[in-house]
Amino acid sequence: MGGHDAGAAKAIGEGFVAASLIYCVGAMAIIGSLQDGLKGDTTILFAKSTLDGIIAIILTANLGIGVALSAVSVLLYQGTLTLLAGVLEPVLTTSILNEVTATGGMLIMAIGVNMLKVVQIRISNLLPAVLWAGIIVAVSGLL
Repeated sequence: MGGHDAGAAKAIGEGFVAASLIYCVGAMAIIGSLQDGLKGDTTILFAKSTLDGIIAIILTANLGIGVALSAVSVLLYQGTLTLLAGVLEPVLTTSILNEVTATGGMLIMAIGVNMLKVVQIRISNLLPAVLWAGIIVAVSGLL
């Protein structure tokens, strides 16, 4: 009985992690949240939510109920970005947004490679790269 519970917990965890990474790493999550916080424009987030809903149906069929739990991480991530957008506005330049978006796009491609089981990439270890891409561009602009 314990093995069955452990297997179910592992499946829920895998669904949660995979969906959270897909929903939170992308450019639409970052740019959409910043647009909402800076200009009150929610069009990108509405388009993203439509795409995420379609992806959620597919992921839930494959990975189970853990996908639904990722809504909490999306709320925290995108909500924090939206709330911090006003504070970050003086720092956010086009070049910083471009690099953060490109890094997020690369991580999404890595998620796709993982889902195809071509190679196993530890994407959660690479998440700080999104932050570091922006920091490096900001620091290089000061030099």
